[in-house]
Amino acid sequence: MKDYATARAGLIKQLAAEIRDKRVLAAMAHIPREQFVPPQNRHLAYEDGPLPIGHDQTISQPFIIALMTEALELKGNEKVLEIGTGSGYQTAILAELADMVISVERVPALAESAREVLNNLGYKNVEIYIAKETLGWPEKAPYDAIMVTAGAPDISADLLSQLSVGGRMVIPAGSRYVQELYKVTRQKTKNRVEKLGGCRFVALIGKGAWDN
Repeated sequence: MKDYATARAGLIKQLAAEIRDKRVLAAMAHIPREQFVPPQNRHLAYEDGPLPIGHDQTISQPFIIALMTEALELKGNEKVLEIGTGSGYQTAILAELADMVISVERVPALAESAREVLNNLGYKNVEIYIAKETLGWPEKAPYDAIMVTAGAPDISADLLSQLSVGGRMVIPAGSRYVQELYKVTRQKTKNRVEKLGGCRFVALIGKGAWDN
């Protein structure tokens, strides 16, 4: 049996060379990533790379997860929208750092398995919904932060409309296969857009994104 605690500590030490938000590092140090990974890949849970989780989806590279989470600048009192629950690992990190997480997933089997793991770990501030045709979850808007864990064709106006003024959205946008990671801060007049680097995510599916 692999010593997950030691492997997790090694990963956090590696991430700390570039990630400055100590709350993000503390959350990732606390969460058992191996529980969000299929059994056959658990020995790789603390390698700094993406892993398949079935249904043509992946659990993202830990560094990218940390980078995106840090960019949201969470203080603990926010309501966060997550697009793409996937394994639920990123959801758990957000739940550690925010007051409430609304997460949307288009694959019902992934939504159910993520919900089960999160419940078993004791998270009470997460709601997971099955995605509709429209991106996001307007019923619960506005959000203080939005995390998009799939690659979009562009910075989604539909999602920005669900973000409160002063709120931050992190979204990969570009081609279906390679994207740039953007941080967008919604402002009353012109939104502030920052580039965080190149990345590669599975495609964001839905109206205003890619066709399935």
